[in-house]
Amino acid sequence: MYASEHNTPHLHVRYNEFAAVFNLRTLNIMEGKLPARVRGLVEEWAELHQEELLAMWESKNFHKVEPLV
Repeated sequence: MYASEHNTPHLHVRYNEFAAVFNLRTLNIMEGKLPARVRGLVEEWAELHQEELLAMWESKNFHKVEPLV
């Protein structure tokens, strides 16, 4: 996530040669492409931490978030 960006709350995901931007409110890909398995893992992780991610976006107080276990 980049605090200086002014568009919809979102996060950037990179996986090997793939990259995508996810909307934090809808958890849909706004740009880019990921393999289906990776997209599913990102969506699962983002859903678990959606409130925390949106709060970080609003406060600009960014920190590491727990990974999927």
